[in-house]
Amino acid sequence: MARAVVLPTVALTPIEPSHSFILPRVSTHTLFSHRTFSDFNLPEPVLQGIRDAGFERCTLVQAEVLPLTLAGRDVAAQAQTGTGKTAAYLLTVFTRLLSRPAEHPGEPRALIVGPTRELIVQIAHDAQLLGRHTGLSTLAVFGGMDYRGQREELSHGADVLIGTPGRLLDYLRQGITSLRSVEVFIVDEADRMFDMGFVDDIRAIARRLPRPGKRQTLFFTATLSARVLGLGWREMRNPAEIVVNPEELTPERLEQWLYHVGSREKFSLLLGLLRREASERTMVFVNTREEARRLTERLCANGFAARALTGSVIQKRRLKVLDDFKAGTLPVLVATDVASRGLHIEGVSHVINYDLPFDPEDYVHRVGRTARVGARGKAISLACENFVYSLPAIERLLGTPIPVRWADDELHVRPLDSPPRRAHRRGSRRGRR
Repeated sequence: MARAVVLPTVALTPIEPSHSFILPRVSTHTLFSHRTFSDFNLPEPVLQGIRDAGFERCTLVQAEVLPLTLAGRDVAAQAQTGTGKTAAYLLTVFTRLLSRPAEHPGEPRALIVGPTRELIVQIAHDAQLLGRHTGLSTLAVFGGMDYRGQREELSHGADVLIGTPGRLLDYLRQGITSLRSVEVFIVDEADRMFDMGFVDDIRAIARRLPRPGKRQTLFFTATLSARVLGLGWREMRNPAEIVVNPEELTPERLEQWLYHVGSREKFSLLLGLLRREASERTMVFVNTREEARRLTERLCANGFAARALTGSVIQKRRLKVLDDFKAGTLPVLVATDVASRGLHIEGVSHVINYDLPFDPEDYVHRVGRTARVGARGKAISLACENFVYSLPAIERLLGTPIPVRWADDELHVRPLDSPPRRAHRRGSRRGRR
């Protein structure tokens, strides 16, 4: 029988559905709160995991969310990417599950749903680190990996179940597990669920859970839109809305600038930037899988070790690419927006938008891969005639223009795979071809 944990007493004012907590904008050196994790009455196994992770002071979102979630409140929280949302809800889950015995051993007691495979892998990694001393089991299920193996593991049970909507629903419809014992339901990157068409799947999953009031529900996202709140109010009971630095969409220590460049000169400018900046860990974002494949090939042909991360890459290879990038053996990662959310990779110093994204919010998530948790970073965008049309919407979302720089001839590096110019022979049919 799990030992009881006395949760902290928190004085709460009843919150109407329209009420929200909004913290004022703060400078970078106050990204962390004055509160430490020892201020909360967390069980010792959870504190051990925090020490293993090297955490000391709470971030702002953790300091605001934890008093509410540890007291059992439903919460919808918005904060910048990379500010510790994952740790906030994992600490809540572990504390709650250790405070009471399981009614149906083997059935999931916490369910965490995320939109992408990469995010699920990241959450599972963090859960194993923070929860290694709790004795609670964690299982991640997602597409692209061993279907039968995951189903077999799920049939043996897990305390914390983490997964993508499609794979979770597939196993639930087969009766592999039940969600009747879920005490905490968490939706991470809730806005992305709408973008990727998963909202109906989330509703289908929620129908299999204990009703609101019998479970705690937490929504976490970097952009808390009206449609996310609409879903949240249906699935929550008297939730608190936490919004940290709503006007600061990008990290304050992020240096941003933009080049206006023709599409034919864009690759030579990219080569010059990679050589000048000499970063050990750079993410280059493009809009399509085909462009990611083509750009990776051209970078390799010009002496840069690069690999692609897109939805078409098989899952085992995607995980290997991410591992190499995190380890520092892969200096350039070319990615579509499948990698723009949820990934926490230490030491990403540069993000280059080779293509400006179509969706302004994707710009925020892309550049959020660098300058995480108070670190410095650079975000460089190349605005060519094909994608410059999204720039006004991006700048409206940011509330400020992106500074423009002009590339001189020395910054352009002629690609090694660039074909030599052919002399034009007037009147020659062969020349005109």
